Amino acid sequence: MTGDSTLVVGSGLIGTGIARCLARAGGPVTLVSRRPPLLPPGAYGARWAALDATDARDCRRLLSRLRPGRVVLVHGPSDVTWCEDHPDEARAAHVTVAETFAALVPDRRIIMISTDNVFGGDAARNTESTPVAPANAYGRAKLAAERALLAEAPRSVVLRVSLVYGHEPADAGTWLNFFASCAHQLLRGLPVEAPDDHWTTPVLLDDVAEVTAALLRTRHPLPPVLHLGGPDRVTRAEWAAVIAGALGAPPHLVRPVPRARTRYASRPANACLTSEVLPNLPPIGRITVRGVRAGARLLASEFTAPAPPAA
Repeated sequence: MTGDSTLVVGSGLIGTGIARCLARAGGPVTLVSRRPPLLPPGAYGARWAALDATDARDCRRLLSRLRPGRVVLVHGPSDVTWCEDHPDEARAAHVTVAETFAALVPDRRIIMISTDNVFGGDAARNTESTPVAPANAYGRAKLAAERALLAEAPRSVVLRVSLVYGHEPADAGTWLNFFASCAHQLLRGLPVEAPDDHWTTPVLLDDVAEVTAALLRTRHPLPPVLHLGGPDRVTRAEWAAVIAGALGAPPHLVRPVPRARTRYASRPANACLTSEVLPNLPPIGRITVRGVRAGARLLASEFTAPAPPAA
């Protein structure tokens, strides 16, 4: 494998989406994680290799063998509730991986996907110049990882993304994004309780992947921190209503509730990101980031109601 290859660390929703986008563009892509992704790597054009990214020796061996020209870090536990219950483990996992790759390939373009949880939720929209104040243990872990990477790898970029959504199959068991969770429940005729006081700027997985790919390719100087959010600022309840409309589900199944009554209680009230920089970066600024209605229309055909039980 040549220096034109890309290594994607993490095989969850975002990691596999980025790998799929990069593979479509024609470059060799390797996806690594402790366990294989849900879909076989051939389904999105990348190959998969086992890696414990918290093991520096394992990382050194893999980097020596693959010699990637670019690295995307989408690593570490992202379940906010789990991180609240295991703050030390969450911090160690996120920071260790960032430190390891910064030390082993400091001269490569490294893009680390980060989160809106590094903010406290007081501002209606958070830009790159908004002071950070992590809302929870996940945000604190990610912020520490950001700082560890940027301190040692001068070509690295932290891309903070807002709530990412895309398709996940019904048999995935635990869905990693709000859209998929809502869609599968609504198509089963089940109610969806969604906060009416939790504001987000959802961003479609395909758009995150396209922006990441463009950042990897560009020869223009890049700032150390960039934000990527969708153009629509909506509550989760409003967004769930859009999803129901796109799927043709009864609107009464969406039940607005206070954030404090849901699993989103520890999230920042305003988990909204906007960028002062990204629109002015060629060619990234020419990428259209779709709003929630366009995203829902695009994804609706990928979600289908479960078949009725056999008679």
